[in-house]
Amino acid sequence: MHDANVVAARIAAAQLSGLRRKRTVVSAPPFIGLLTPGGHPYLSYAVGARPGTAITDLADSLPVLRDAFAPNPMRFELIEEANPGAADVLRAAGLRETGRYPLLTLDVADLVMPPAPDGASVQVLTTLQDAGDAQAVAAAAFDSPMQDPHPPGEPADGGGVLARLDGRPVAAAFWTPVADGVTEIAGVATLPEYRTRGLGALVTAAAVASAGRLAGATLAWLTPGSDGADRIYRRVGFMPTATAVHLTG
Repeated sequence: MHDANVVAARIAAAQLSGLRRKRTVVSAPPFIGLLTPGGHPYLSYAVGARPGTAITDLADSLPVLRDAFAPNPMRFELIEEANPGAADVLRAAGLRETGRYPLLTLDVADLVMPPAPDGASVQVLTTLQDAGDAQAVAAAAFDSPMQDPHPPGEPADGGGVLARLDGRPVAAAFWTPVADGVTEIAGVATLPEYRTRGLGALVTAAAVASAGRLAGATLAWLTPGSDGADRIYRRVGFMPTATAVHLTG
């Protein structure tokens, strides 16, 4: 198997192993649905059940997943190189591709830690207040509803960091549960009025470093939502390795 495909399969397997700890698991070979409590429409999705294998036949997976995701539409978040053919057969079945993103990876040992802007400090989330401040930053940055914060748990089960500038919470980033040394860096957020000051790179790097130090992560990955985000992530050492494909229907 090509090196990029090996890395992609490792990431997909770790994603499946890590997320199923806290998700409702719906078996629908050749896929597995991973639903959050309450079926949050953007955090619930299906992935390939056997990373590293091609998918050419949907079997009876779609009716099972439609029932599980109802009343919301099915969502798939796939790593193309981990399950070759999966996106093609889903499109042929009528699902709509909603996004195609470069998947960037970083060996934690190769992290480039940027300097903190004057007046900025970064901390790992350790209290309910920290978690609430980070959620408030994310809600404002993404113009999304505020999620109820939860007290931070064991770092191996995921965590986050919060940057303050002159004492005000202004940026945050999170890492997902670590499995096989792999974690996803997600929810990188900076308040709109504080962007272009290096805070996004700062919290991204701090989340990677914290996941490595506290939870044993050796490989981090993410998918940038824009060219600007892509530039930020490459600044701290992330490089393109595979392709993430999102579909719904």
